[in-house]
Formats: sequence, structure tokens, C-alpha cells
Amino acid sequence: MILQSLVQYYEALEQRGEITRPGWCNARVSFALELSPDGELKRVISLKEEKQKGRKTVWEPQNLKVPQMVTRSSGVAANFLCDNSSYFLGIDNKGKPERSKECFLCAKEKHLDILKEADCPAALAVIRFFERWDPDQAAENPCVSEILDEITAGSNLVFWAEDGYAHTDISIIRAWEDHRSNAAEGATGTCLVTGQKTEIARIHGNIKGVQGAQPSGAALISFNESAFESYGKKQSYNAPVGSYAVYAYTTALNHLLADRRHVTVIGDTTIVYWSEDGEEAYQDIFLNMSEPTADNCEIVDGVFKNLQEGKAVHVSGVAENISLSQRFYILGLAPNAARIAVRFFYQDSFGSILQNLKAHYDRMDIVRPQMDKNRYLGVWRMLMETVNKKSKDKKPAPNMAGAVYRAVISGDRYPNSLFQAVMGRIRSEQDDSSSGIYKITRGRAAIIKAFLLRNTTCDKEEITMALNEDSNNTAYTLGRMFAVLEAIQEDANPGINATIKDRYFNSACATPASIFPILLKLKNSHTRKLNNRGKEIYYEKLLVGLQDKIKAPDEMSSAYPRRLSLEEQGMFILGYYHQTQKRYEKKEEQ
Repeated sequence: MILQSLVQYYEALEQRGEITRPGWCNARVSFALELSPDGELKRVISLKEEKQKGRKTVWEPQNLKVPQMVTRSSGVAANFLCDNSSYFLGIDNKGKPERSKECFLCAKEKHLDILKEADCPAALAVIRFFERWDPDQAAENPCVSEILDEITAGSNLVFWAEDGYAHTDISIIRAWEDHRSNAAEGATGTCLVTGQKTEIARIHGNIKGVQGAQPSGAALISFNESAFESYGKKQSYNAPVGSYAVYAYTTALNHLLADRRHVTVIGDTTIVYWSEDGEEAYQDIFLNMSEPTADNCEIVDGVFKNLQEGKAVHVSGVAENISLSQRFYILGLAPNAARIAVRFFYQDSFGSILQNLKAHYDRMDIVRPQMDKNRYLGVWRMLMETVNKKSKDKKPAPNMAGAVYRAVISGDRYPNSLFQAVMGRIRSEQDDSSSGIYKITRGRAAIIKAFLLRNTTCDKEEITMALNEDSNNTAYTLGRMFAVLEAIQEDANPGINATIKDRYFNSACATPASIFPILLKLKNSHTRKLNNRGKEIYYEKLLVGLQDKIKAPDEMSSAYPRRLSLEEQGMFILGYYHQTQKRYEKKEEQ
């Protein structure tokens, strides 16, 4: 299904002329070798472009349309009119001169064979270049020696002859197309993607742009060990995919990964997404919806409002009319040695995916501090709540990142590992305002709320965005009580360094019966320091009201539970967060 979807996407782009046709590809090219009519190297032209990346200015290779490049895992195989210095100059920086000469001779043979029928000056210049170039003298050539380190660093090179790139000459293009059509066919069979009887690809092209994978590209589908072989079929004949389908899906996927505006990286997972008809507007809207910021909150609000009212989705400057029934695909890829692993693949109508996102943000909606302007928490901000802020490697668990993203877009249950990671961080951290580290954050409280609503059978009416003063849930009420007891201590001891939260929060959350009697005794001494009769009465009424909500199961039992389950601890934290925000809200009003 993944390959079929990518082939459909390729065909949609190919009809509009936005992607290369079979036999051609886009490659990053750093230099052009300018040749004289006699094949002499006149100069090396830098094709790198100056681009702004954040605050830095960098020089990057140009993307050029060149003849289809071969897939190289090992051995020697030359490309036509676009390759590295080993094949075009016979030199590299790997310290293997014999292999470089072998690469040059392979490229020479291929170019002389393909260009022998081409009747044009550019083809003749390339032929003469290969006939007269001496790899042993390459490093001493004045055109090469000045930039030897750059040109041998694996950069792609092309030829410039007769005031243009050699690969754009009409006669050379015709020679390349003839060579491809006359190439000997390999094994034939039924393609698993198109269902047609056609030539089956022995190896599949590399995919470039997946974070953490090989920079030169890695295979999505490959078989390179005898253990993977079956029924006597070797390499990719195990899973027969036609040469056209291989070209189509690899070209489409590389096209998606090259468009960094529409690539999302969550943990170790690189995520690409596309619509069935190839319209970029769907990618723009999905990017805004899945990664909301303080700047695009109005866009997200507008889309969700129209969605709720059954109106057409419209985003100013992005698209006029968006079909909610359009098929939309989301693919998560992760590095795996020399291959690429599929972390997840999800497909649905665009409208359903937007509905799932809206439901997720509704579950995550929680009262937030006045300084927090982001109404919507994206997946990346969610995952950062599971990370130790003091660690050097501030990355969430790889498997969890992909699972959370898939749960959000599909409307499925959140992975238990997300809830456990958040609870683990709450237990292990202490408030440190100087480092910006806090035990209970808006993000962690929102994750707990969303998890309880989606994954548990608890009373959904008990879990609200802000403080629920009518709730009789014992764990929630105990969390509120703890927040009130902490407020009493802070009012009685302004500027105190360590509060009861630092010493008792984890124990009170897990084993209330053993901690709350201690806290209530401490409260009495804190109350005497208030020196404010009005505050004493206010706090006492608040605590009495909360204690009345906690009912003992029988006359012989304590009103406080001996232990709280993990879900009940989540309710405790939610009660504490809501009550604390209510307290800050009152301060802001005053």
C-alpha cells in the first residue's frame, strides 16, 4: 500500500511536469568541469549556491536534473554525465588510487559506448576528455589542485561544453534514451505494485533525506543476505516490483524528503505527508494543524471552526477550496543501519485526519499560565515533557515518538509509555526556577488529562479543562488539598526555599494515608504564622470543604486511601495543577 500510494503521487506530479520522468533524476551537484572542443579541462566551475539557514549563511550544491544515477552499495558502477571525482577524474581522498583508476576506466567505457552515436560538439568534447585525461596527473592539474579537497570530498560533478551542460544537449539526450531502450532486459514477472507483467528490478534506488540514515542514501527495500532468500530468488526478486514502479516510488519519496518545508522530524522519525492528487495546499494545511505555534493559532482556530460547522476549509494565502474527502497519506521513516525502517504509515480522508487532530487538541486543552501564549501543544512539545532537561541528549524515546504521532493523527489510544514517561519525570524532578525546570508543567498536566480521557474508563465529566469544584473524586480532591496546604505554607513563610512539595509530593501522591496526617499537623503551625485572620478563615473553610468530599469506605477505615493507582495519581496531579492555577488566577485578578 505504501508503494502504490507513492506511485500514484508520482504520476500526479509527473502529469503536471513537477517531477522527473523515467531515466532522469534530481541530484545535488557541486562543480562543473568546463571542457574545450578538444576535451581539455579549461576550469572547474563552482555550482554551489549561497543559502540562509537560521542565522548562518551556507554554500550548498545545486539541484540539477541529470540522467538516472545507479544504485551503488559495493563494487564499481559509473553514472552517465554526473558522478564524483573517482569516476570523472580518477582521484579521491580515500587513499585508494588503484580503485579510483578502476572507477575512471569504468566511466570512460560507459561514456564512449553511449556517446559514440551522438553527433554533436558537446559529445565529442566529453569523448576526447576521457581519451586524453590521465588520472596519475590529475592532482597536479592547475584547475584541480586549487580546490582538490573540495572536489574529492564526494561532490557530484557534471560536464560543461559548448556554453551549456552536456547532459542538456539534444543529441546527448537522444543517445541516452536510445541506450536505455536498448539495454538488455532482466527477469520479468508480475509487479506487486502495478499488477502488470514487466521487467522486475533487481535492486531498488536509495532514499535520501531520512535523518540519521546514510547521507548517500539508504534502501527502503533490499535483500543482501542468503537468510532473506526464498524459493531460489535472490535480492529484490524476493518481492517482485517492476522497474517503473521502483523508479516512481523512489523518485516520489526523494521528492517529498527534499522538500524540507513539509518534512517533520519527531525524535528519530522523519515524517512526510502528501495528498492523492499531489496538491501542495493539503501539505501546507496539515503542517499548520500538526505543528501549531503562537503565530499560526488563528489559522488553526479558523480551520477547526469551519470543520465543526460543516463549512468548507479555507486558509488565507494557502488554498481556496479543500476537499475533505481527499485521500491523505502520512509516512514515518526511521534509520536502521544501511536501510530505512517504516515507523508507521497512515492513510485516511483529509477531513477525518483534521477531525482526529481537533479531538486530540480538545483533550489536551487545559487552563494555562498567563505567560503561555500557545493554545495548542504540538507533538514535539508533548514529547519534550518526557525528557530530562538536564541531560545532554534531550531527545524522547524513539519508539514512543512515532507511536504518539500515529495516535494523534489516527485518533487511537495514546501509548502507555507516554503516560509512564510523564509520571516518571514528575517523580524525579524538583522545581528549580533558576534553570526553568518545574515538576508540574502545563504540558505534563495536559498529557495526563488527555490520557485519562482517551485511555481510561474514568468518569469523563470529572475531567475538565479548569478547576472542577464539583468533583468528588478522592484522588482529584487530595491533589487540590495538597495545593491548598502548599499555599498556606508559602503565605506563612514568604520566599521559602523548600516547600512541602519538594519533600512530600511524591509520597502524598502515591500513599496519601501516611502523609496527609503529617501535612495537616504542619498546616496548624503554618496557620499560626499567617497573622491574617481573614486568610485563616478562607483557608480553613476551603480545607473543610475539601475534607468533606473524602469519604471513608467504612467507620473502621481512614478517609485517606493507603495507595493510589497510577491513573489515580494522574487525577491527583490534575487536581493539584487545577487548584494551583486557580490560586495564581486570583493573584492576577487582585
